[in-house]
Amino acid sequence: MAAIAVHQFAQSITCHAWSPDRSMIAICPNNNEVHIYRLSQEKWEKVHVLQKHDQIISGIDWSVKSNKIVTASHDRNSYVWNHEGSEWLPTLVILRLNRAALCVQWSPKENKFAVGSGAKTVCICYYEQDNNWWVSKLIRKRHESSVTSVAWHPNNIFVATTSTDGKCRVFSTFIKGVDTKDSKSSSSSDSKFGEQIVQLDLSISWAFGVKWSPSGKTLAYVGHNSMIYFVDDVGPAPLAQNVALRDLPLRDVLFISEKMVIGVGFDCNPMVFAPDDRGMWTFIRFLDEKKPTLASPKYGSQFSEALGKFYAQSKYGASNNDGNSPSKSRGGAHENCITCIMPLAGKSRITRFSTSGLDGRVVVWDLEKQEDLLHTL
Repeated sequence: MAAIAVHQFAQSITCHAWSPDRSMIAICPNNNEVHIYRLSQEKWEKVHVLQKHDQIISGIDWSVKSNKIVTASHDRNSYVWNHEGSEWLPTLVILRLNRAALCVQWSPKENKFAVGSGAKTVCICYYEQDNNWWVSKLIRKRHESSVTSVAWHPNNIFVATTSTDGKCRVFSTFIKGVDTKDSKSSSSSDSKFGEQIVQLDLSISWAFGVKWSPSGKTLAYVGHNSMIYFVDDVGPAPLAQNVALRDLPLRDVLFISEKMVIGVGFDCNPMVFAPDDRGMWTFIRFLDEKKPTLASPKYGSQFSEALGKFYAQSKYGASNNDGNSPSKSRGGAHENCITCIMPLAGKSRITRFSTSGLDGRVVVWDLEKQEDLLHTL
């Protein structure tokens, strides 16, 4: 089993983020607060509670270089929290939204961050020294529905988004006075703010988590139709692949390396994907203990899987409305939908990562304990 630590912080966790030295963790217990815990003598101690939002916090990101926390909430606001002395002080971000803020992420250089919203817009926020506040420029008139996830390209200019309109898009966020032109990536620097680089119409349902590979050559995102999509050469002529899953849909993804992706979601069990010798991405296995099933170990028909579920309900009294019952039979680290996955150790090759979900748990995973996966890394 790859899980090396399971921590029960709350009844439900919306999202989480780690401090730069990984000694503290910030979580949202599915309300309008951020709870910060510090590891002390092998026990997690609550040291701060950030209270400023009026509604559920939907996104948290903790910057690695500047030690700032940015939060986004359904109350249409975002705050940047600075650690001064023994307190965290908020700075308001001018988002100009009329719908909920749904996700947030710092750019690689941490001079900007992106906020996706239910207003069909993406806010690219940057700091104005003269006024001592964070302002935003909006990317409008592209998304046809809510923006569910954002991901920054390593070049600090391109940002990828997913939306409930089923599409994944890549935009340029170059802002004069904030970004500098790089001769090595002149194509990205020459793009105007808000210019759409590519629109991917691969999914026929809602699209959720999206991530770039460490080099920025590959883009991965997931759909609510139990599909995961891999796109190479993002631009005018992208090369796309998709992997269909028999199991429940994914919610988020993370590139462990250029040749491995971890997907998490409604099946409560991280899934490992890797390309074969031909470069075709495939599902490798579940990272946690596999749930018992009446079907064969290989992917069976939908009919046999449904028959197995009905059999389990009649024999064991399991119910589809009970969020805990499927995971109890699985015996895994998570007992409900996994909504967030974050890296813990490594950059181009991540060996440890953490997941959090609606069961209120944060689980730390170590891939170095999986000998069959080490050669893929």
